[in-house]
Amino acid sequence: MLTVIACAGYAYYVNSKRPDDDPKKRNYHPVAVILAPITVPLFIFISLSIFIMRVLTYGIFLILFTIALLVIRKPFLLVWLRKTATNIGSALLEANMLLIKLFLKPWANEPT
Repeated sequence: MLTVIACAGYAYYVNSKRPDDDPKKRNYHPVAVILAPITVPLFIFISLSIFIMRVLTYGIFLILFTIALLVIRKPFLLVWLRKTATNIGSALLEANMLLIKLFLKPWANEPT
């Protein structure tokens, strides 16, 4: 906790020595240095809690996805991906052919 107070105190000292027209200068209250040992453990606890929730959510997702792959034998994701890729590819090919017909008519191998 002494290190946290020292870091906060030094940052307060450096900030107080900056000129008033410096855009990096902030208006910190001196009590913020004293509250630093309380807020650091709180931030560490909150960040660890969020990390643990993310790990648990990811783990549950992996377990449920694996069960879904074992229970549902039909590869519905692959069918859906193939249809989507075909639709997107067809739209792109049509758009590109339209551009070729509009701008590159002599090289499109089509009669005028």
